[in-house]
Amino acid sequence: MSENHAAVTKAPIDIELQLRWSDEDALGHVNNARIVTLMEEARLRWTQPRGKAGRFPFGTVVASLQLDYLRPLYYQPTMTIQLSVVRIGTKSFSLRHVGFQDGAPVFDGTTVMVPLAEDGLSSRPLSDLERSWLEGAVAAATT
Repeated sequence: MSENHAAVTKAPIDIELQLRWSDEDALGHVNNARIVTLMEEARLRWTQPRGKAGRFPFGTVVASLQLDYLRPLYYQPTMTIQLSVVRIGTKSFSLRHVGFQDGAPVFDGTTVMVPLAEDGLSSRPLSDLERSWLEGAVAAATT
């Protein structure tokens, strides 16, 4: 798959997250910075399963983050983030994170992720295993 090619193969992955008391601000909303943390938690749950999967053995880093707040996310027990792979490049991939509460979208964000090399500092190309796994999760980016 080329740097700018995207295909529709699968639906987004739904990840339900528990909201924490400390996520709430004085207005009863989840603090805007905590939304970035929720995006990270969903992404880590999906990319780093328990056990040795052989994917991203030295981790990944966020190279870019874009986030649109669509409506307030209120403090409640849970919320859902839908994750979609929307781009696969040579040394990076992009994930879309759409947060839902009570069936309505509350935020829409995209992260560009870069796999780290063994030195923990430099980037590296995606492995064949990682590329295959990501290609199996590619979804259309709808706006």
